[in-house]
Amino acid sequence: QARPLPENAGCSFFGLCLAGALAVDSATARQWLRQPNPHGRPNSEVLRPIWNGVDVTQGWKGRWVIDFGTDLSESEAALYEAPFARVLEKVKPVRMANNRKSRVVYWWRHGETRPGLRRKLAGLTRYIATSETAKHRVFIWLPVSVAPEHKLVVIPRDDDTTFGIVSSRIHVVWALAMGSTLEDRPVYTASVCFETFPFPPGLQPSRNASDYADDPRAQAIAAAARRLHELRENWLNPPEWVERVPEIVPGYPDRLIPKPEHAAELKKRTLTNLYNQRPTWLVNAHRTLDEAVAAAYGWPVDLSDEDVLRRLLALNRERAGT
Repeated sequence: QARPLPENAGCSFFGLCLAGALAVDSATARQWLRQPNPHGRPNSEVLRPIWNGVDVTQGWKGRWVIDFGTDLSESEAALYEAPFARVLEKVKPVRMANNRKSRVVYWWRHGETRPGLRRKLAGLTRYIATSETAKHRVFIWLPVSVAPEHKLVVIPRDDDTTFGIVSSRIHVVWALAMGSTLEDRPVYTASVCFETFPFPPGLQPSRNASDYADDPRAQAIAAAARRLHELRENWLNPPEWVERVPEIVPGYPDRLIPKPEHAAELKKRTLTNLYNQRPTWLVNAHRTLDEAVAAAYGWPVDLSDEDVLRRLLALNRERAGT
């Protein structure tokens, strides 16, 4: 009975659909980042690290993507010599047999360039992402310099309050009830899990975060969300176990290099393993966040899943006018 809510429209997206061999390994990308081009522009303008669902749950695998954007012409793209040569060799022959005319005509671009998502990300420093299919419904922050692949659902917001709300039990219960499953793993589909979700009153994603910056409810959620993120990051990449090395050109996230004596242990430190274990500190951090989000609705924190769903559905129908 839930309906998409206008206040959530245009606030979630699937990531980029490459439709071809546009991804390269880190060594190749870093080699290209050092190379000049005939028009004097750097390859960093068309190269980005790329994350998919496995990178979220198991850690980044080191893939980069060639990205000529939404409107770069073939002749303009060709000026980025090495990346264009790779696409000419690996992508164009396959695209010529594609059934979709746009993918043939614009063979050097991604199959789905997501112009709406790019517009929403403009001006942000980070965004919220979750794997479409995963055992645990976990949301993370990604820098805007990182490209999301199509198996990621992206919420182009950079405020801790929104991050906290979608990371809360109230949202996860809704997403599990509304979404489908693939084998034994829940699937998060933006159209049914996010667009139908009634955010706490006054904290809807249609509003700018600055509109509720002074709201004590938003501040409590943001503080709990920041703490959850900080604790998780410190567990995933303990400062004592890794070295942060700046990328070879500015504008990208630092490289996290495991110290040799901790390399084996770090491989086991993934979000999936963390949420399988659910250590006490993680349970406590989520409880604090859940209390703040429940208070924003004016609800008790200890509602059963069925009561949460019943109340959310009532809010959804009220706001949808049904």
